[in-house]
Amino acid sequence: MADPEEGVAADGTIRTGAHRDRVPALFEPVLSDAVAFAGDSGASLYVYGSVATGTVRPGSSDVDLLSIDLPQAAILGQRLSARYADRCRGVEVAAATGADFAGDSDAPYGARVFLRHYCVHLAGPDPSTALPAFPADARAARGFNGDLGQYLRRWRQGLESGTVAADLLGVRVARKTLLAVAGLVSVHDHTWTTDRALAMRRWSDLEPDLAGQLGQLHLWAKAERHPDREEAGRTLADDGIVAAIVGRFSCLIGLWTDDPDDQ
Repeated sequence: MADPEEGVAADGTIRTGAHRDRVPALFEPVLSDAVAFAGDSGASLYVYGSVATGTVRPGSSDVDLLSIDLPQAAILGQRLSARYADRCRGVEVAAATGADFAGDSDAPYGARVFLRHYCVHLAGPDPSTALPAFPADARAARGFNGDLGQYLRRWRQGLESGTVAADLLGVRVARKTLLAVAGLVSVHDHTWTTDRALAMRRWSDLEPDLAGQLGQLHLWAKAERHPDREEAGRTLADDGIVAAIVGRFSCLIGLWTDDPDDQ
């Protein structure tokens, strides 16, 4: 569910509703178990998403955690997903390292923006306290989604090789592409949003010719409809909606010039 407090602060920096006090009591045991798992490992642990903003829908939302330098982060997600299946769709643990936040290129810049504005600290060292509030601008939008062209290449490879099912790929494609559309809306309208539904509607107004394809992506993102292999292929084609958004993003915001997969 969208964060109603997300936007631009009076000083032009990003504003969100993520705060420790907004975590519903129903999800406190999930977070407590995650903290216990991290123990004295020295790892950092955060919660983000709808649980952090208090907009979570019990039973149908995920619990999203970010770990930094946490051994066996994937095991944590599996254990908590099984243990708390009564109150959430799953517990997803994004695994990062301290190095992911260091450097001046787009990827670490976007990671620092995300850590500072979207993540609520739970355990371990908290590097977010040393970070300033970041401007709601094209650099932040590029840090978040300037890798869309790189994802498009990998998605095509996955579809061609058959290593990823079309329905699962459709969800990934839709969610990432619509986040990039949110970046387009943010820069075009001088605002700040990561709301996929809002982005879909606004960009459909700006480019009515894309409205049908954007609406289809929104259905995929919500898993209300699943594409077959042929539909996924059309979406990822040179004349498909993802390539179109990559082109718009490149012109208005700019794409990453570095590719972590090549390093």
